[in-house]
Amino acid sequence: MEEFIPLISEVGFPNAVTLFLLYRIEAKLDSVVQSIQSLQERLNGK
Repeated sequence: MEEFIPLISEVGFPNAVTLFLLYRIEAKLDSVVQSIQSLQERLNGK
């Protein structure tokens, strides 16, 4: 049991932080994609 505590702190915490940051970046990437698509529509409309 004592062997798992360092394993969780060395692997589990960085994984949790990485997943959290990827989730946040995904939301921002969605807005960037929408902006690029609307820009393309605006340029094609002219």
